[in-house]
Amino acid sequence: QVQLVESGGGLVQARGSLKLSCAASGRTISSYTMGWFRQAPGKEREFTALSIWGGSATRYADSVKGRFTISRDNAKNMVWLQMNSLKPEDTARYYCAASRLLVGATTRDEYDYWGKGTQVTVSS
Repeated sequence: QVQLVESGGGLVQARGSLKLSCAASGRTISSYTMGWFRQAPGKEREFTALSIWGGSATRYADSVKGRFTISRDNAKNMVWLQMNSLKPEDTARYYCAASRLLVGATTRDEYDYWGKGTQVTVSS
């Protein structure tokens, strides 16, 4: 079992930045693909970013490419999502997730463990 706890969300103005954190416990995340998803009110939970287990490979949704950066420290069991140039459409609850798949997983069903999320609100 892997427990995930997100933090760092909040209210920010458009064009601002936030850094989300995900603290993992229970097992080392070194053998997991770690992902961030987001869910806006009335919408499906959507893939945002992922980091392959070694951290050398990442993948992003087109909507955040060039603005968001995922990073991880396997020794600290931590994952982060640096969000820059935020837009009102980035407003959502952001979830950290862990997948046993060793290749990139971009769908909700491919993830085994989830945190409860942290709210990000971007004002215009």
